[in-house]
Amino acid sequence: MPIVQLNGVSKIYQQGNVAVSALQNIGLNIEAGEFAALAGPSGSGKTTMLNMIGGLDTPDHGEIMVDGNQFSRMSQTELSELRLNRIGFVFQSYNLIPVLSALENVEYVMLLQGIPKGERRQRAMDMLDEVGLAKKYHNRPAELSGGQQQRVAVARAIVSKPAIVLADEPTANLDSKTGEGLLQIMREMNEKLGVTFIFSTHDKMVMDYARRIIFLRDGLIDDDRVKNANS
Repeated sequence: MPIVQLNGVSKIYQQGNVAVSALQNIGLNIEAGEFAALAGPSGSGKTTMLNMIGGLDTPDHGEIMVDGNQFSRMSQTELSELRLNRIGFVFQSYNLIPVLSALENVEYVMLLQGIPKGERRQRAMDMLDEVGLAKKYHNRPAELSGGQQQRVAVARAIVSKPAIVLADEPTANLDSKTGEGLLQIMREMNEKLGVTFIFSTHDKMVMDYARRIIFLRDGLIDDDRVKNANS
């Protein structure tokens, strides 16, 4: 069974008196272990789709299943539990907690999961080492560059051992060299840990790294292509 299934998913937003169709009857399957990008211009529906997959927004029509869970049959509490334990999020604006150190930010989701202090501290340190921040454990976000903050966000998303990581424009605020380094880290995590990554992006570099690109335009899937293994 695919790890993500969208069946006939539609979403309409009201902008004043105008109804805007963000997604129109979308059907999409994503298999476990994919490294996929939702691409398209602003207003194409890619962020809306990512939010739907993450259970942060609900469709007006259609069904969504993630990791075997049918969203329409789940309570808000159950959805929150699914997000906590099975879905990692990486946001364009990093969304780190300013008063916490890098180490404490990475630990935070595991704290919510109830993982014992010693284990979560060691896992957080190991993950920060993996993303090249071994010397930045005790720095707060304001003491880190944008690229370092985004690496903390990636470490936080992955350390809780999710099935899926959803990354919304993760390179948008980064220079090209920093962005490429971050993408290399995420692809290594995908290959080593088998975590499914789904990006929303209009960054060509992200599309170059993705193994599958789903192009959206005006709320519709315009193209869906899988690259060969050597790409």
